[in-house]
Amino acid sequence: MKGRIHSFQSLGAVDGPGIRYVIFMQGCTLRCAYCHNPDTWNTKTGEEYSVDEVLAKIMRYKPYFGANGGVTVSGGEPLLQWEFVSGLFRRLHEIGVHTALDTAGIGNLAGAREVLLHTDLVLCDLKFSTEADYLHYCKGSINTVISFLKLTETMDVPLWIRHVIVPKLTDSEENILRISSISAQFSNLQKLQLLPFKKMCLSKYNALGINFPLGNYDECPDSGIEKLSKLAEDYLANCIFE
Repeated sequence: MKGRIHSFQSLGAVDGPGIRYVIFMQGCTLRCAYCHNPDTWNTKTGEEYSVDEVLAKIMRYKPYFGANGGVTVSGGEPLLQWEFVSGLFRRLHEIGVHTALDTAGIGNLAGAREVLLHTDLVLCDLKFSTEADYLHYCKGSINTVISFLKLTETMDVPLWIRHVIVPKLTDSEENILRISSISAQFSNLQKLQLLPFKKMCLSKYNALGINFPLGNYDECPDSGIEKLSKLAEDYLANCIFE
């Protein structure tokens, strides 16, 4: 079994707990307005690797994982290649390595279930808080994501939900309260992370000859994240999971 992989990051520190080896899978069907990696969209590019070949790369860095680190599979959208990811995660569990799935929550639910059987943590990007915005800005459906999040809860897989803050698009208090309300539905939620919109991806869009839809939007300052994170934290602190 082989997977199409865009790239590897040997010592990641922002893709789950601890120091992590990060695998970026090739291919995504969403077209998110603020996507930082348009070079991962094409499902037919990337380089093919077998599970054994990827494991050999990972093992060189296993001593750095310590007690909290491990491996994160990201994208693109890793669930589009669920057979490969589930096979890799199964092998990683056999050697005691922590596994994290960084996903937008799209793809086949039956395939997602196979991946989650060997997943220690899900990091799910909740792009927008309404169906209309998902359709307009991502060419996707929030209902698909909610179904995936419900599956993580059913399977009792720890969950981090992440949401990108774009000034004048997703930075309203109303939106953050909606995102918080959606997140609070899931009893396996461990963390809600608000991430700042940045435009370091502009060079990729220019190289590919693709227009960046949010090129005229401002980046999000740290102060904006701090204020909205406090709002979300206060909301979640008042929620009682049944």
